Order: sequence, then C-alpha cells, then structure tokens
Amino acid sequence: MDFQLSSEQIAFADALHKLGREKLAPDALNRNHSPDYPWEIAELLSQQGLLGITLKEADGGIGGSLMDAVIAIQTIALYCPKSADIVQAGNFGPIRSFAEYATEDQKERYLPDLLAGKAVISLGMTEPDAGSAVTELTTNAKKVEGGYLVNGSKVFSTHSPDAKVFLIYLRYGPGLDGIGSMLIERDSPGFEIGQPSSFMSGERWSQLYFSDCFVPDNNVLLGPGGFKKQISGFNVERIGNASRSLALGRYAFLQAKEYAKTRSQFSRKIAEFQGIQWKFAEMATKLEAAQLLLYKAALNADSGLPSPYETAMAKLICNETGFWVANEALQIMGASGYSQENLVEYCVRRTRGWMIAGGSIEILKNRIAEEVLEMRFDQRPSKPKA
Repeated sequence: MDFQLSSEQIAFADALHKLGREKLAPDALNRNHSPDYPWEIAELLSQQGLLGITLKEADGGIGGSLMDAVIAIQTIALYCPKSADIVQAGNFGPIRSFAEYATEDQKERYLPDLLAGKAVISLGMTEPDAGSAVTELTTNAKKVEGGYLVNGSKVFSTHSPDAKVFLIYLRYGPGLDGIGSMLIERDSPGFEIGQPSSFMSGERWSQLYFSDCFVPDNNVLLGPGGFKKQISGFNVERIGNASRSLALGRYAFLQAKEYAKTRSQFSRKIAEFQGIQWKFAEMATKLEAAQLLLYKAALNADSGLPSPYETAMAKLICNETGFWVANEALQIMGASGYSQENLVEYCVRRTRGWMIAGGSIEILKNRIAEEVLEMRFDQRPSKPKA
C-alpha cells in the first residue's frame, strides 16, 4: 500500500505553497478576523483553478479528484485558514450537490459566477426545530400555477449573508418521501434574509424567512423523494469539513512548534522541557492518524459512492483531533496563543464549530456504531402500541 502522494499531486501542492506564501499569507491575520466574505481572494483562487476542482469539465470544473480538493484545502490553510474555506465552498457542500443534480439550464444560470468566485451558494437545511433530526423539517412547498409557494424558515446557514442563491431543503408532502430541494434566489418575492448574527468563530449567519415565496418550476432541484440523494451528497461534504478541521489543527501545531523552539523560560528553550516534548509527540501522532483516515475516505469515495461509515469516521477523528491539537498549541503558546495577534486562538474557535456543523460528533458516533454492530438504531421514541 502506497502512502505517498503522486508526483502530480506533489507538484500541485508545491504550486499551492508558492501561492500561499506570496498571495495569501501577507494579510491573513486581518482577513481571518474580518466577518466579510473575501471576494478578491475567491476570484484569485478561481483564476488558479481551485474552485470546481471536483466538478466535471463539461460543467466548467477541473474534473479532478476529491483527493486533489483535500490537498488544496490542507495546503492553502497553512497560509490562510479563511482562504481554505473558499476552496471548500467551491468544491464541497451545496455546490457539489447542485452540480450533481441540476438541470443544464440551472447550471448555465448559476455555475459560471459560482466557479468564477463572483457568487457563493448557501445551504438551507437546519430549522429552529430540525437540526440533527433533519427529516423533521417543516419548510414546505405548495404547488401553484407555474411553480410553488414556499413557507417556513432556516437557521445557521453558512454564507447566508452573502449568498446569491440558496439550496433549500423543504417538504413537498408528508414523510421522508415528501422531502426534496429547491434553488431560491436572493431577491425572490416573499424571501427575507434576517440581520446577521455571529458564531463564536466570527462567522456570520442570517435567519431565512419564506412567506408565500414564489419559486418557479425550473428552480426545483430535487422533487419529492430526493432526500436520500441529498444525504448521499452530504457524505462528501463531510470530507471537506474534515479536511479543514485537520488543516487548522496542523496550522496551530506548526505555529506552536516555531514558538517552542524560540521561546525561552528559566534560561532554556521551552522545547527542551519534557512536558512540551510529549505534547508535540501526541499532537503529531494524532494528526498523522487522522490524516490517514481522511485519505482513506477520500480515495475510496473517488472510486465510487462515498462510504457513510468511512466519511463519518474521518470527520469524527479530524474534528476531535483538529480541535484538540489547536487547543494544545494555544496552551503551549500561553498568552501569545490566546491573543488575537496570531491565528492560533482563531483555529481553536473555528475547529470547535466543526464538531457541531455537518453532523455533530454524537451523530457520527451513532452512525459508526450502526456499522460496527450491524444494527439500525432509531433515535425517536417507540410509538405506543394501539
């Protein structure tokens, strides 16, 4: 079994290191602490072919692999974590589901701007009463002449203050088979975007309100029965989430390593203290172990449909490792790590959120346990017998 990247992948990573050093690192501190979407960086990354890596060439993408996208995210994050978010948004999440299931007309209308870094797509999945229990969503679509009237609301949608188009999970009818999705444009009648609120990471989100929002027939992405297709795409999204978690942990690890080699206390470099050495040994081991599970999930997904078991396992270990390593790095750096004069504290805050987003670590453990025990566990209470 070969654990090495191919020569093409190494050359790709080398080019990304050069881009990161020259174009992304110089203003990374300000960029990461700003709540604004960095459109100029999005266009730069598009020009470098980093948006649409995993999309088909016929759709305007590069036609690359998931591993290529993972390499891009992890390399770019070493220089600017927020820029890695843009790479993720251009390859995973709603844009990938959109490219997989959209009609040619829909692709022609939205993909050019999305892949040029001139627009971003937001996913409307979570509702006030439907988080991990996503099938309990109540946002609904009623058929009318020429389209649908949508009513309901969504919360915690990434990029919602800036998005041009929203991929909205909704209900056409009762039950699991009644769930599908639509594309709703920002300026659609009956669609209101609330005032931005902030996450702990500094990211912003806006609540989305639909009140008899008219959506034309040609903006239906997946009709009734589309839920399982949407969730299969969500397994791929977990690879993007895991990549960023691990990448930010590694960013903090490298910052702490340089700090430990130069910071002196008690007339010694702190790297000379065994307690610090053991921290780095554990951090390095956890990073390498998580990296292997991430690569396994990405490589196997490239060979066919992503495995829910492997993607859940990769996201779980990368989420936990990314946060743990970033937090240890902050501890090693002390007040310097806690300060917003560098991005280690940002990595701690950011990686903490990914333990919730894209499937909480508890939900991931449930999914893994089902595979291990070869049993299906319904989280809902048993219905009383008649």
